[in-house]
Amino acid sequence: MSLSLSMAGALAICGLGGLVRGATGFGGAMVMTPVLSVLLSPIAAVIAALLLETFAAFPMLRDAARKAHWRTILPICVVACLTAPLGAYLLSTLDPLLARRAIAATVLVFALVLLTGLRYRGKQRLGTSMALGATSGVLVGATSVGAPPVILYLLASSDPPDVTRANLTLFVTIISLAALGALLWRGMLDGPNGLMALLLSPLYLAGVWLGSRLYGKLDAALMRRWTLIFLVVVSSVVLAL
Repeated sequence: MSLSLSMAGALAICGLGGLVRGATGFGGAMVMTPVLSVLLSPIAAVIAALLLETFAAFPMLRDAARKAHWRTILPICVVACLTAPLGAYLLSTLDPLLARRAIAATVLVFALVLLTGLRYRGKQRLGTSMALGATSGVLVGATSVGAPPVILYLLASSDPPDVTRANLTLFVTIISLAALGALLWRGMLDGPNGLMALLLSPLYLAGVWLGSRLYGKLDAALMRRWTLIFLVVVSSVVLAL
């Protein structure tokens, strides 16, 4: 595959990822990372997804910090930040083919869980929060996809929707920055990988803008369902390559 075709595909999947992120509030990394791991490399895919998700979240941080329930998300974020370096280590040491399949398998499992409608039904406890944070940190550092378990956990709370959204925005931003720091420390966040993320950012941010404009005008449940079906198909194909 030529570089031009690879770049065109990367731009297209980032535009789609941004559209999904803007319209549903989640899923950008899940849409982008499996395909980018094939078109670019697993390391470049993870770095691009983390940087793009961070770029998209920055405008919402001030409002999110004001609305968030810090008592809920702080333990999750602290532990996730501590385990993100382990995920970065795995990404740096795994064979690229194995890393690509690990990314696709992670997306496939989470997409199936979300598609079947499984939800966390228990109470929010400190031990549960810390365990989820530890798991999420490793997954984000290794695959860029670690938010779904925390999403399911936070959706089970009695917090109003705007507080839950703020909690998720802060969590994704904090853990993405922690993972990027770990990748930088291990020498993977270098000039070429950073430049690639910058080249992909206009299409992603344009997709986020368009998706946010469509929010409320589309059937959100139907769009989430088709997005998850798309993720199941794409991740299954990547696993088979």
